[in-house]
Amino acid sequence: MSQIDRRQALKLLAALGATGLAAACSTDTGDGQGSGEPVKIGLIAPQTGGYKPIGDELVNGFQLFLDFNNKQLGGRPVELVTADEGETASSGKAAVEGLIKQGVLALTGVANSEVMLGIRETVEQARIPLIGSNASPRALQGVVYIWRTSYINDEPGLALGPYVQRQLPRGAKVGIIAADYAAGRDAVQGFRESFGNDPRISAPVIWTDFTTNPGKRSYQAKIGQLLAGRPQAVYCFFAGAAAVEFIKQLRAAGYRGRIYAPGFLTEGAVLEELDGQGEGILTALNYSSDLNNAANTRFAAGYRKKHGSSPSTYAMASYDAAQVLDKAIRNAGSRPTSQQLNLALGKVGQVDSPRGPWQFNQSRTPQQKWYLREVRRDGPVFGNVLINELATLG
Repeated sequence: MSQIDRRQALKLLAALGATGLAAACSTDTGDGQGSGEPVKIGLIAPQTGGYKPIGDELVNGFQLFLDFNNKQLGGRPVELVTADEGETASSGKAAVEGLIKQGVLALTGVANSEVMLGIRETVEQARIPLIGSNASPRALQGVVYIWRTSYINDEPGLALGPYVQRQLPRGAKVGIIAADYAAGRDAVQGFRESFGNDPRISAPVIWTDFTTNPGKRSYQAKIGQLLAGRPQAVYCFFAGAAAVEFIKQLRAAGYRGRIYAPGFLTEGAVLEELDGQGEGILTALNYSSDLNNAANTRFAAGYRKKHGSSPSTYAMASYDAAQVLDKAIRNAGSRPTSQQLNLALGKVGQVDSPRGPWQFNQSRTPQQKWYLREVRRDGPVFGNVLINELATLG
């Protein structure tokens, strides 16, 4: 099928097929009214700053599952309380503490890895399960009450490294540049580990300051340092507004070689702001909106109908967080406590996800497939087009 035909088919599905999705996806077999007592869920997401687009996707994905299921989780009416994560560990911690004081049964969301590390002790001490739907630092080990429906930060690099190694000729150089914070360091470490001890990646990593609101010249000096090494390919890690500015400034500096990255570089609203400058970028991610499976057909069509755009991995993982909570609340007893719910989370089994089936592993993260995507023209716009599978990790 041509790219234009495929896009037209997706639009037709969104326009005509999504009207019956709520009924088709609902797990409620009664009269549409919750049969149990209401539950309160706290959602932590950036509502201001450079990560706000990611925060919007987290809210959208969770809310879409509620739309499909009569505003219920586990057959119970849901009160969803959203708190602004902000841009720092301290603002994220304040959001979590505020939600805990409101008596939430469980928490979800969290965009920033620094926030996730900063709230670890607060969540564990409160004994309230957090189903994180984005941030997932590698250092977050040995937790009891923190689950993640996203990934571990080093996994996109682990999945992409062997592919890049096979693509590059001997003697080629790979320049590596990333934001210097937990997620960036993890992404670089995963890539270097899976690429192996190879002279093609022997140049020192170039680290940039971490910011969610970069300026028009924020990366110029570091990009100059990167290109001085004459790399034939670049591996990088940036997300949100930082990704937009980095790519624009890299292109403005004259670089036209291959760009490889974890999928966050071109995910969500980033492509819309790049106006074609992302074309040809290859990324690794656990989701692509054009995956061909029944769960994604329902999810992506419903998302496009409601929001007028394709869903991102952020929305997908938040949708799955709601799906996981739906299963766990249903199995946690008639009046579950947070501790009972946490035990039930360990028994949810396989999740029928838009990304493909997955299940929690011992580290409370998904065992899942990773996909290679390329930014290509998709009808009148650019999109992350699925190329093939890279690996199963977790």
